[in-house]
Amino acid sequence: MAHQLLYSSPLSYSSCSKGRHISLMSRNGLLLLVSLLVILGVFLPWTRSPLFLFPNRTSCSLPTDWRNYSLAEAAKFVGKDGTVIVCTVSYPFLPFLNNWLISVSRQKHQDKVLVIAEDYATLYMINNKWPGHAVLVPPALNSQTAHKFGSKGFFNFTSRRPQHLLQLLELGYNVMYNDVDMVWLQDPFQYLQGSHDAYFTDDRTRIKPLNHSHCLPPPDRNGVTYICSCMIFLRPKSGAKLLMKKWIDELHAGSKAYEGNDQPAFNWALNITAHQLDLYLLPQAAFPSGGLYFKNKTWVEETKGKHVIVHNNYIIGYNNKMKRFHGFGLWLVDDHAFESPLGKLE
Repeated sequence: MAHQLLYSSPLSYSSCSKGRHISLMSRNGLLLLVSLLVILGVFLPWTRSPLFLFPNRTSCSLPTDWRNYSLAEAAKFVGKDGTVIVCTVSYPFLPFLNNWLISVSRQKHQDKVLVIAEDYATLYMINNKWPGHAVLVPPALNSQTAHKFGSKGFFNFTSRRPQHLLQLLELGYNVMYNDVDMVWLQDPFQYLQGSHDAYFTDDRTRIKPLNHSHCLPPPDRNGVTYICSCMIFLRPKSGAKLLMKKWIDELHAGSKAYEGNDQPAFNWALNITAHQLDLYLLPQAAFPSGGLYFKNKTWVEETKGKHVIVHNNYIIGYNNKMKRFHGFGLWLVDDHAFESPLGKLE
């Protein structure tokens, strides 16, 4: 009876043409199974395809022409647990996007990522490799310009950010925004406690105590704060929407004064609306500015193990940022590209 059960089980292979059975429980069957595993182990890595790491990529509901893909459709596709992680990218910065995505994937949050492409080359490149995770909100920008911080192109690139974030809030999503010159070292969502309207980081390099206040820091002698507009988490509440609307108003009203950088307008909006919002300053040790993390070795050693997201700011220039990431072991693309849902970019 046991013999019959063994050879009638699913773990057996029947060869009708030769009139015999090979059981996976037999010596020959086990050898066959081991051989198959060896073949898979040897040849699958050579395929160099991220599909093996990110298999659930496609949906029959996706459009055939990505130009017709709306922000609402894209958010519905990528949103998980009511949350979307957003970045904006132009074509020259795809390597930085891939570097950031590797770090996000290591924390298992890549499925929530929505890339707002600023040009059609980026839109098609990303959706060809990772369908549904990129959308373009017209008008498109020049795809061949790597916008330098402080330039008119950089301002055009970043000044649309609050409009995108407001639209996602109006659709009912929690929204995390990141610049792609960041690297995640730990899961940031563990720090987004409570139900505050907006979570943000201080861009100053002055060291705070580990138990510092989570309130909006007091303004400097010029009457302004120095909050970073590159890492923000917002809940779809009236306070967060008000903040985005005021940010948009400040950009439109003071575009000449802010030209080249949208962060001053964000700070003015924060200070004007602070009494109407529930704000939360994230811990400096977990979310340090680049001016602190990359320039203060003593502080980095004292806070070792606490860093969550590292921002490669306080430095200007595409190549300079890449060189700095290389120097600190944070340029992941060269050796770990296939941990990204985009795989290796040619």
